[in-house]
Amino acid sequence: MNVTLAPTTPADHVVLDNLWQLYVHDFSEQMDLPLRDDGRFEGRAFDAWWVDAWRHAFLLRVDGGLAGFALIQERSRLTGASGVHDMAEFFVARGHRRRGVGRHAAIAAFERFRGPWEVRQQPTSVAATAFWRRVIGEYTRGDFEDIAWSDGAWTGTVQRFTSAGR
Repeated sequence: MNVTLAPTTPADHVVLDNLWQLYVHDFSEQMDLPLRDDGRFEGRAFDAWWVDAWRHAFLLRVDGGLAGFALIQERSRLTGASGVHDMAEFFVARGHRRRGVGRHAAIAAFERFRGPWEVRQQPTSVAATAFWRRVIGEYTRGDFEDIAWSDGAWTGTVQRFTSAGR
């Protein structure tokens, strides 16, 4: 299985928007996210991901086929500090879950962006928290901070660590 992070361009806007609908659909089980009258969830503006040099949007691909996306910022969502890599959003389509796709994609991101990281999960995302603890724990050989964060910027679980390559 060949898992890759493929950088996006504005031409990928429709693909990201379609994947976003699946992502939000998954979250709608845990959070009150209303379905609009047109049968879609509220979208997300992706234009900044191709304008701001500190934002990076990737498509996850498995053997060339589409499998999800990762949105990574080079700014802490918690403190606003630059130079901290933040996994802003991460999505693996259901047909690719529990096969190592998310693990491979996450590690590829950690390797691509060396330095301090913060990975956040919503309080209701028990499966996501378990996934990130397992992957980050394996990647860092247990050298990471796992904290409950609660302030005006974020409420939820956060893993902090430094990726320096393996």
